[in-house]
Amino acid sequence: MHAITVRDREAGITGLTLEDIPHPHAAENDVIVRVHAAGFTRGELDWPATWTDRAGRDRTPTVPGHEVSGVVTELGFGTTGLTVGQRVFGLADWTRNGSLAEYVAVEARNLTPLPADIDHTVAAALPISGLTAWQGLFDHGRLAPGQSVLVHGAAGGVGSIAVQLAHEAGAFVIGTGRAADRDTVLGLGADAYLDLEADRWAEDAGQVDVVLDVIGGDVLDRSAALVRAGGTLVTIAHPPAVRPDGGRAVFFVVEADRERLADLARRLREGRLQVRVGAVRPLTEAVTALAPHQGIPGRTIIRVTQD
Repeated sequence: MHAITVRDREAGITGLTLEDIPHPHAAENDVIVRVHAAGFTRGELDWPATWTDRAGRDRTPTVPGHEVSGVVTELGFGTTGLTVGQRVFGLADWTRNGSLAEYVAVEARNLTPLPADIDHTVAAALPISGLTAWQGLFDHGRLAPGQSVLVHGAAGGVGSIAVQLAHEAGAFVIGTGRAADRDTVLGLGADAYLDLEADRWAEDAGQVDVVLDVIGGDVLDRSAALVRAGGTLVTIAHPPAVRPDGGRAVFFVVEADRERLADLARRLREGRLQVRVGAVRPLTEAVTALAPHQGIPGRTIIRVTQD
């Protein structure tokens, strides 16, 4: 089958190539998914699990991509809850070959049924961004109605969904990012917007109950002072070097959650949630489509198989 692979950790995205690799094997409790659309997170090429299996053994060449939407073609021994021919979406396993391929083996528990009226390209943009936003805001941030939240990178994949979820939950939402993204973020439900390129963004933010950070570095460090006593600084970038005075600091890695994915899909169908899909490119163009500095707003999704 055709797949995007990478062999050199130091090469990063420039090391992506299109080649033929063997068809995946369905282990116990697995399904084989014929991939219709796949999402790719640039940071995953820095994750140790991209390069080694669960036992720590090298597994290059590796197939990246952990967001998948497609159709079940095969069930592994003991697999229950899904059927051959069923539309599904979810997270490909961290320590195995991913979704930038014509077929992928995935643990069944990491997938949820995909309604027929949701396009595969939209579904493939949802798992990591949607689950990260939900878990960051509510599981780790403990955001409650009437509280305030500052969402860094509010126009991005995680941030744009976080703004919508926090707004619907009854929170006061402050988004941050580039000046050019102001109208987009306010249109998603943010109550206020701060330009991160302005020197005074931290002073203008005031204090909030929750900060959700996807940027790290100086932005993360400066955000600790914005968390009021009893509040939470949540980040997916790296463990915080500066902690809030009288508050909590949480660094987390997103976890698969089939029930939450089903809930997010319902929100999509009901028009309560938007997913910002930018470019959609075929697998044969994935190497160039995923190159940095494309300047295209929204997620770039790779369409592998036409419906």
